Amino acid sequence: MDRRMFLKGAVAGSVAVGLTGTALAAELFYPVQVDQTLFGRINRVKDRARKTALEKSHAPVIEAPASVKAGEAFFVEVSVGENLHGMAPEHWIGYIELSVGNEPVGKVDLQSKGYLKPHVVFTMALPKTSAPAGVVTIVARQECNLHGIWEETFNIAVA
Repeated sequence: MDRRMFLKGAVAGSVAVGLTGTALAAELFYPVQVDQTLFGRINRVKDRARKTALEKSHAPVIEAPASVKAGEAFFVEVSVGENLHGMAPEHWIGYIELSVGNEPVGKVDLQSKGYLKPHVVFTMALPKTSAPAGVVTIVARQECNLHGIWEETFNIAVA
């Protein structure tokens, strides 16, 4: 066997072993199968009266007053899921963010270690100029490593 043949065989073997190792490592570290269609869009609850189990555990839940006085502070609580989503090294919530329409208000990054629970409280104050029609829509988003980005909205009257 000449040197060129040896090198070609060694490179081909290394590539094959590397690809196989990568596939096996991915399966070991992420043993839960992922639905790739959930990552191609922003997910929302389709029918509030009949939520699926996935929607119940991943759609953000917003708790806020129905109306507020312009310029005064109030709290907005965002939880992930009706029953709080678990946090584990193989399945976690990466962040929770809040926006007024398309304008970002705040974002909290979470770690997968399990110390934090996906429940965040934001303190807000809406100026009158943010609600020319008297109502603003707040938007909560969260990202699950296995189930993509989920979004929920909530309307608040501003007096």
